[in-house]
Amino acid sequence: MSTQTQKPLPKWFNGQLYDKGGTVANEYTGEEADLSAEELSMYDFIKGAEVVLSFGGGANRNKIISEFQRGIDWFRRSNPSAYMTLLD
Repeated sequence: MSTQTQKPLPKWFNGQLYDKGGTVANEYTGEEADLSAEELSMYDFIKGAEVVLSFGGGANRNKIISEFQRGIDWFRRSNPSAYMTLLD
């Protein structure tokens, strides 16, 4: 899992919080990163927001965009190496 000091998930986070972390592969490069439970929760939140936004985002589009960007920022600060591997 992440070797960095784990940042707690932000108060605005309303996604699913996992009990365990896991290994995630970049869908384009195949490179992998080990994520803590918090990081994996945020990663799935970010990827879910991408899917929703790809379909337009509906009435909550602006809120989803804001939370997506806040999630990206949190992930980048929490685990820069995994961010570069999975989301950059």
